[in-house]
Amino acid sequence: MRLVVPPGVFRPPTDTYMLIDALREQTLPPRASVLDVCTGSGALAIAAALRGAREISAVDVSRRAVLTARLNGRLNGVRIRVRRGDLFAPFARSRFDAILSNPPYVPASDDEHTPRGLQRAWTAGPDGRVFIDRLCREAPEHLRPGGFLLLVQSTLIGEHETLEMLREGGLEAETVLRRRGELGPLMSARVHALEQRGILRAGERHEDVIVVRGRRPARADTPPPDRAAAVRAAG
Repeated sequence: MRLVVPPGVFRPPTDTYMLIDALREQTLPPRASVLDVCTGSGALAIAAALRGAREISAVDVSRRAVLTARLNGRLNGVRIRVRRGDLFAPFARSRFDAILSNPPYVPASDDEHTPRGLQRAWTAGPDGRVFIDRLCREAPEHLRPGGFLLLVQSTLIGEHETLEMLREGGLEAETVLRRRGELGPLMSARVHALEQRGILRAGERHEDVIVVRGRRPARADTPPPDRAAAVRAAG
């Protein structure tokens, strides 16, 4: 895979390649349709094409990331439909066989309440779950029967919470890959804030990075829950 990553675009970290490893173990249907959410450089979208997917889409809130993903697609001989927008917004009516995401999941430092520029590629609110929670809520309605979501995150921000949210959305959820290591540079830069919030135990300097899969049941007559209707009923 050839990648050009200009200034202002987040270079794919090791967890992106970890998710690519997990994707290699998944079964994709012929002419699979895949969406890469928070695409950045476009690495996951390109990996899906190399894995055999035929319809590749990608989305990012950053204009530079959108242009970079398009460029990298061409460099790798891959046609990617890239849109700029907030998570699923540009593909509101579409469904996919697979959704891939390495979303921002680093808890914000005290001066990142409104992240700007490149900070948007990693900063995810005080607990690191702003985007993961939204992915878990919104992804089920964008999956075809038998389709799956693969996302990567640190266990510091809640493995159980992610699995439970996916199950509440009607998906079969499990952790399919796990690697333990020292905290990455972004987490290491804010260890004291993480300790104060109880996200990190005092003196703890390791984390598990995991890939979680949520699969929609293959039966077409078991649609994901209508969350909007549930909210109306509760009100």
